[in-house]
Amino acid sequence: MRGIIKNSSYLLGSNSLSIFLSVVQGVLAARLLGVADYGLVAAVVIPFVSNVHRLLSFRMSELVVKYLSQFLVKGERDKAGGVIKGAALVEAATSAVAYLVLLLLAPWAARWLAHDPQAMPLFLIYGLVLFLNGAYETALGVLQATRQFRWIAAVNLAQNLLTASIILIAFLTGGNRLLVLLAYLAGKGLAGLALGGLALYQLSRELGRGWLMRSSVRNLSWRELSRFAVSTNLHATINLLVRDSETLLVTALRSTVEAGYFKIALGVINLVLMPVEPLIATTYAEITRSVTQRDWKTTRRLLKRVSQISGLWTVFSGGGLILTGYWLIPLVYGMEYRPAYPALAVLLVGYGCANVLNWNRTLLLALELPTYPIKVAGLTGLVKTMLTLLLAPAWGYVMEAVILSAYFVSSISWMARRGLVEMKTREAKESPAAA
Repeated sequence: MRGIIKNSSYLLGSNSLSIFLSVVQGVLAARLLGVADYGLVAAVVIPFVSNVHRLLSFRMSELVVKYLSQFLVKGERDKAGGVIKGAALVEAATSAVAYLVLLLLAPWAARWLAHDPQAMPLFLIYGLVLFLNGAYETALGVLQATRQFRWIAAVNLAQNLLTASIILIAFLTGGNRLLVLLAYLAGKGLAGLALGGLALYQLSRELGRGWLMRSSVRNLSWRELSRFAVSTNLHATINLLVRDSETLLVTALRSTVEAGYFKIALGVINLVLMPVEPLIATTYAEITRSVTQRDWKTTRRLLKRVSQISGLWTVFSGGGLILTGYWLIPLVYGMEYRPAYPALAVLLVGYGCANVLNWNRTLLLALELPTYPIKVAGLTGLVKTMLTLLLAPAWGYVMEAVILSAYFVSSISWMARRGLVEMKTREAKESPAAA
């Protein structure tokens, strides 16, 4: 737990400043562009490009953390290097394919999601982030597995600082939506390139110079790796369709204005989420190690303490937003954004559950049950999608917030319980009494 807190503190310190910068850039962009254009940039263009990438890519950071950690613990450096080479090549290839798909879908997205055919170039311009982040997930996994969280924190801070600076310039000079979009592109590009360079440096320290030439992908169990990668990709795809495309659904079923309200609500909720996010990354690495060593007592203690810490923060910050959000949103963003408050209040329930049980999926991955989250997300996501198509067109963005919160509570509680039961079962089988 001390290791988790120490590593999380790097990210927490960075995230504390990033929260401020994120709020500043969000406020400036919202006031500069207005609800409709802000909704177009932040709730349509950026999420659409990201979702096209996620639809085709694999969550390589999770694969790298799991297998790089295992091979380093066992001293199998050649296999560790092979995992990195394979992951980077696959991620780079999928990024290139994703941009080709974006070229085909951009006209459709501009017409039916942005409701503005002239917005098509915005999708293609921001799509350049796919090349700048061609090995982002692999690099992130390397730094997480080797516990270099202070470097991740520094890159996150630099990314937000660059984006906020460009948006500030746009605000002072009366910039347009293109300049705001370029600000987000610059920040993401800096993060991708910086993490890639730091990961290469760290690998040379862990695996020795010349590791890239020595390492081979032939000695790996590609069947096992592929199964893990495909399962995480399927889970990410389900999340993309039923959880991470909310602003796109709102703009498609209603308007970019309501998508703007929803985006503001999600932005304010980041005040609750961002301090907990460092715990997720650091906890996953520690859970993987303790499960590999069959140290169930340590694993259970980590989960309990992480939930206690995140729960206290969620109650404190979430309660504060409930009490002040109705006045805070118009004060910060402008009176035209006050309708975002009802969505904020509802979403806090679902995201609060996600905060407290933030380890629900990572525990299942560490227990080598990567397909179980897919089944849960698929079943609950199907119900959620049906409710969205049935209710959201008539009742709007607030109803979509209700449906999303219900999805979080049901799916996350289900997966958390399954992980705890599985861990208890394995511990019982391995106990001396059972033997």
